[in-house]
Amino acid sequence: MSVQFIGMIGHRLSSEIFAPQGPIFDKAYITQSARIHEQAGFDRILVGYWSDQPDGFLVTALAGQATSRIHFLLAHRPGFVAPTLAARKLATLEHLLDGRLAVHVISGGNDVEQRKDGDYLEHDQRYARTDEFLDVVRKVWTSEAPFDHAGTHYQAQNAFSAIKPLQQPHLPIYFGGSSPAALAVAGKHADVFALWGESLEQTAETIAAVRQQAAQHGREVQFSVSFRPIIAATEEAAWAKAETILGQARQRIEQAGPVIANKPQSVGAQRLLETVAKGDRVDERLWTGIAGLVGGGHNSTALVGTPEQVADALLAYYELGVSTFLIRGFDPLSDAEEYGRELIPLTRAKVAARNA
Repeated sequence: MSVQFIGMIGHRLSSEIFAPQGPIFDKAYITQSARIHEQAGFDRILVGYWSDQPDGFLVTALAGQATSRIHFLLAHRPGFVAPTLAARKLATLEHLLDGRLAVHVISGGNDVEQRKDGDYLEHDQRYARTDEFLDVVRKVWTSEAPFDHAGTHYQAQNAFSAIKPLQQPHLPIYFGGSSPAALAVAGKHADVFALWGESLEQTAETIAAVRQQAAQHGREVQFSVSFRPIIAATEEAAWAKAETILGQARQRIEQAGPVIANKPQSVGAQRLLETVAKGDRVDERLWTGIAGLVGGGHNSTALVGTPEQVADALLAYYELGVSTFLIRGFDPLSDAEEYGRELIPLTRAKVAARNA
């Protein structure tokens, strides 16, 4: 199998070590970031979802119009847009981008965050709603005739969409979540299952669990893992760079408060804290410094070393069945350029050699 790389862009410059800079919807930054990722050889860019930030549909549209080759992965939370409308919105955006769109469905792992948008369902109820949401979305994308739907969370009569996805049978569906409820939905719906950067042992366990769920539906699922690579010319310099980043992140938190305002509740965050408990360095290259600092709140584990060492670490995950890596840095634009020069082509070459 081939390997793919996903980057991530925001609506303005911000990270664990940079306080938000520029206007809240920084059109120049969005277009510059998209072009840098395209030039660096990334396959896709993730556009995230936050309950208090600019709309990802419009961030993706702007970035897509500024590029011609790179694909996009738009995060979307079920529950706030009817699935019939969401299906049409996604299909329309995919046409605007000439087929360069996938959707990352996020059920939501934090009650406080969900309630900002008026969602009061509990954890497992959210995943049940996601299951029904995706049933309807996929039917809207593929049905050639109007249909009725009467479910627990959604109802519709004569639902139909004249606009269908360019990609057949539908847009690729990415999905994540570590709870039993999440794994059940993933087995039924996910084309690509996304994990945060855990240990090799934890990753192998999750891959096996998802494959078991998918087999019940006669399906196969691909896997993506997220890391924050920190690379330098020597291993010593890379670890020193990691410690500098940790110091900068601590300073930012002291000055402005936690990067993640709400205490993480998701099983994924709990699993990440289990990785943190194993120590600062896991499996030789996996660094948990930032993950510990932010309480496991997001994809915050790093792979640290020379480009050769980090590429070898990625190859170890590839051997487990991971075909996609979401990599983003703490200095978003500079790191994306560096990955394009030093890490992405080297990893692709190692994967090609391994396959040969």
